[in-house]
Amino acid sequence: MKSQDIVILLKLVSLEDQIRRGCLNEPVSSDPFALRSLESALGISKTEISASLQRSIAATLAIKSNDRPKVNRRNLTEFVQHGLKYVFPAKPGAPQRGIATGFAAAPMPEGQLVSSGADIYVWPHAEGSQRGSSITPLFKSVPEAALIDQRLYEFLALVDAIRLGNQREANLAQDRFEERMARA
Repeated sequence: MKSQDIVILLKLVSLEDQIRRGCLNEPVSSDPFALRSLESALGISKTEISASLQRSIAATLAIKSNDRPKVNRRNLTEFVQHGLKYVFPAKPGAPQRGIATGFAAAPMPEGQLVSSGADIYVWPHAEGSQRGSSITPLFKSVPEAALIDQRLYEFLALVDAIRLGNQREANLAQDRFEERMARA
């Protein structure tokens, strides 16, 4: 398993949701699930995407359905909840300017999380407008992909909140992640 596998799976969930809601911003003639489309959207090579999908299928995080991969949402949710922070831990770094992640970007209902005044977490990025403790994203192209796809950004921010948070924050983020996976 590689960290970009999670990014690719979350992009597939985002695409499925956009198609279901009828708000996909892709040309009608373009297949958003094609390796070329995923390469363009994620900044990950077609070869790496293909290898990632094979790893995800072998790990039962995805299945092959109608000639394209389909995310096994239950297994992915379970992995994110119980294994992600151990396999791909997040360690806050030096303060930098970047794109907010974790609870600074995660969609949380008002009043559920009270900040202790600590720095927010950011993915370092030149176009970022926030300043906070830097977090290495799951893959180097995550900030650019998140700027293009709001739904993917929400998933990635929740995943970082799970990777970074103490028990209470991680549980809140996990609940939000599960809700979004069920709706998608």
